[in-house]
Amino acid sequence: MESDVTIANPVVGLVVFLVMLGVFTWPYVRIVQKAGYSGWNILWMFVPVANLVMLFVFAFAKWPIEDKVERLEAKVF
Repeated sequence: MESDVTIANPVVGLVVFLVMLGVFTWPYVRIVQKAGYSGWNILWMFVPVANLVMLFVFAFAKWPIEDKVERLEAKVF
């Protein structure tokens, strides 16, 4: 009986981990997409050091959505 419990625990833990990873990653993907970048850029979050560099790139670079807004404003005004 004891072996059934020890086999199930890692599987349950892995499933819980993957679900939580998806729950916490999905909002970041949506934010990056709304900024005009590809959602795949969120994968930088999992690369050490590169995640810090990309954090500053996303924070201080001109977002593609800003370019689109400026072009639309230029047409309207």
